[in-house]
Amino acid sequence: MTDLVIRPLVAGEENLFDSMPDPLPYLRQVAYADGLAGGGYRPETTWVALRAGRVVARAAWLLPPGAVGAPWLERFDLDAEPEVGAELLHAAHEALGGPVRYHAALPAHWRRRPEVLAVVRAPMAAARLAGLVERGERLRCSWTGTPLAASSGRYDFRPPVDPAEINELVARIAEPDVLTGVEIAQAVGGVDLATDPLAWLGEAAQGWRVASAAGEPVGLVGTAGDACYPLLAYLGLLDEAARPELLAEAVRVLAAGGAREVIADVDAHRVSVVAELERTGFRQLRARVLFAPADEG
Repeated sequence: MTDLVIRPLVAGEENLFDSMPDPLPYLRQVAYADGLAGGGYRPETTWVALRAGRVVARAAWLLPPGAVGAPWLERFDLDAEPEVGAELLHAAHEALGGPVRYHAALPAHWRRRPEVLAVVRAPMAAARLAGLVERGERLRCSWTGTPLAASSGRYDFRPPVDPAEINELVARIAEPDVLTGVEIAQAVGGVDLATDPLAWLGEAAQGWRVASAAGEPVGLVGTAGDACYPLLAYLGLLDEAARPELLAEAVRVLAAGGAREVIADVDAHRVSVVAELERTGFRQLRARVLFAPADEG
């Protein structure tokens, strides 16, 4: 690797990042140029590895303006041996003050797609060589107008009385089913969406619904129709039997507001939740595998 040059970009050569062909062009993600325009990507936190003047590895760390956390690795592509990618990551980590999280974006059902595995094996191996450890996987799912099942009448749905009721129910829900944008909430706002969703979503209650059976709350959902896209921000249950109808009710709330697409994020290991999303008409858009520093819990 004696002919290898590893360095950050300097102002004025941002196009160098896009000179490397996109190895997964069908993966839905923010373009590098758009990230630059929005201020989340910066030349000094974008690194490349060049061999004979050609970009063979590229990595872009993201930190939106006003964020309170550390940047995270959002884009990492490698057209070389894993050792090249690891060398790039080591150099960048040193400049950043130490290893940081890497959210590896992957197409839906990537483990069952040989053409995708051929692309992603090298950067994932490089991340491991650089000391990052795989910590979990989250799926992004999308509903785009599939007809919803009619309500059985078993549950009543109503807006919460006030923010205090939302907080009280959140405190009773140990593990929410759906948390969309949980990584962004933590990195940008320092907010744990699972335990304090109102700190991220605001205290307006119109996008929330409480599901009740015989007058007792059995579930809670919070939607956001005016974010970057309509989404199910939070969905948690006190009775898992309410999951299908609460999901459908949440989508109805957004569709009534004009949404043609609804986004929901779920942990991949929550198999029953993923299955219910799919029965409701959601389809997987992509996965994100988290690699974190080895000393991070």
